[in-house]
Amino acid sequence: MRWYVSIGVVLVAGILAGGDVAGVAAPNPTNRPGHQLNADSHPLADKDANPTVDVELVLAVDVSYSMDMDELALQREGYAQAILSKEFLQALKSGPNGRIAITYFEWAASTDQKIIIPWRVIDGPETADAVANEIVKTPIRRASRTSISGAINFAMPLFDESPHRGLRRVIDISGDGPNNNGAPVLIARDAALEKGIVINGLPIMVKEPSYSTMDIDNLDFYYEDCVIGGPGSFVVTIKDRDKFKEAIRTKLLLEIAGRTPERPVVPAAGREPRVNCMVGEKIWQDRWGR
Repeated sequence: MRWYVSIGVVLVAGILAGGDVAGVAAPNPTNRPGHQLNADSHPLADKDANPTVDVELVLAVDVSYSMDMDELALQREGYAQAILSKEFLQALKSGPNGRIAITYFEWAASTDQKIIIPWRVIDGPETADAVANEIVKTPIRRASRTSISGAINFAMPLFDESPHRGLRRVIDISGDGPNNNGAPVLIARDAALEKGIVINGLPIMVKEPSYSTMDIDNLDFYYEDCVIGGPGSFVVTIKDRDKFKEAIRTKLLLEIAGRTPERPVVPAAGREPRVNCMVGEKIWQDRWGR
């Protein structure tokens, strides 16, 4: 079942009640950009047999030109402050292992993804501070097009390359528009779900949709119907710029604690679709004729 949450619905006390989460881990070296070889790595079998993290979390962050510089700065600050927050650190300790593995990358077009934070373990204030500092010190960039499918396809192999393993594997997609580049989003989403990966969404709806930015009405419905999926998947919608950071913190708390929001959403397969999952591609075709 998938879920929807408005900002302020989730109480920290409820999150800290804990969840049935666990993880498995052991290093698996890779030459993928942004990842370093580990001289103390163990065989893959050990990686799958030794639980050490509660969740492997991939943060996939939109930096397309439809995001203005203020939004990009708020997004960066929001993740950094959320990771440093008392609530986050308390939720971290509520898991059976008290630690998570996290990686953070920015995306735009189908071939444009940049890893900002390679896989890191966060197990307390010091490691949280190191990750937060690395997020905020990296120069902000913008790029063309919006390929949610490209972000999902880039994220999937990151789990295979992770030196850690959790029973929960989560891709967290944030963005302010529909897929308009690369493969259809449903194909990428379904491929991730087949691998047992959960996808959550953070649709950003702080501006009125416009022709110039190719945004759409009801982006939250688009994310619910076309982007998220897997057991307990959910959407946290940002409709107020002043709630940007609070939304990011709420989303991370839910993911770290392995909890779901209170308000359910009927899975897309069980009802009539509310949006066309190819709407972004259609807008691009109508505007540019290609």
